Amino acid sequence: MTPGVILKVFAGLAIVAGLAVAQASDERRSGFEFMSAALQAMQEDEASNPGTLWVKDGESLWTTKAGADDRSCASCHGDAATSMRGVAARYPAFDEASGRPISLSGRINACRTRHQNAPRLDRENDTLLALEAFVGRQSRGLSIASPADARLQLHRARGEALFRQRMGQLDLSCAQCHDANAGRRLAGSVIPQAHPTGYPIYRLEWQSVGSLARRVRGCMTGVRAEPFEDEAPELVELELYLKQRAAGLPVETPTVRP
Repeated sequence: MTPGVILKVFAGLAIVAGLAVAQASDERRSGFEFMSAALQAMQEDEASNPGTLWVKDGESLWTTKAGADDRSCASCHGDAATSMRGVAARYPAFDEASGRPISLSGRINACRTRHQNAPRLDRENDTLLALEAFVGRQSRGLSIASPADARLQLHRARGEALFRQRMGQLDLSCAQCHDANAGRRLAGSVIPQAHPTGYPIYRLEWQSVGSLARRVRGCMTGVRAEPFEDEAPELVELELYLKQRAAGLPVETPTVRP
């Protein structure tokens, strides 16, 4: 073995060792790990998981024609199990038409207006949530992989700034709860690390499925801040940063939370 080959071998071993150390020191945890055994069992059992109802509705909507163009999602994308595998793990992504990042729900709405000639749906509309849950289910178990797209860099940085920005009458940031105090309790509930591993989620508090935007707006209300408007670009930028922060964690859609 020549000296050059030996150096390459050692370099390769060093990279593998570095990755192993990084993985060993990774203390990120899905919100699933902060739940009770009963709620974990509910999420894992599709028959018991309430979010499955939205996934099933989404499966039916996938092949239902809509809009003036009388087209369904399947008309363009075919079998979702193939065409949508990995999609939820990669959103938000850059949208060429608008020139900015777009969330998965935003992409579904864009497809409706651009390709079905159908009306845009409100973010918490059951049809939109069902389609998003169905598409998300196709990526279950795959690693979250936020796109390495240079066009997203500025928006991701803005999202991180929002995550660390103090706000509201309580003068608190997302980071103060979900980084500094993760695992502790607030009013009897465990504070998770805020990794978006399976939105839209079913929350027992809501008795329904809801979007990440709804969760963020609820947190903002909790610190007595003025919530962002439902379609505010800040919500997408924050989600973009959160997805990068959760990169490598598995997609869990549909998730169940307290």
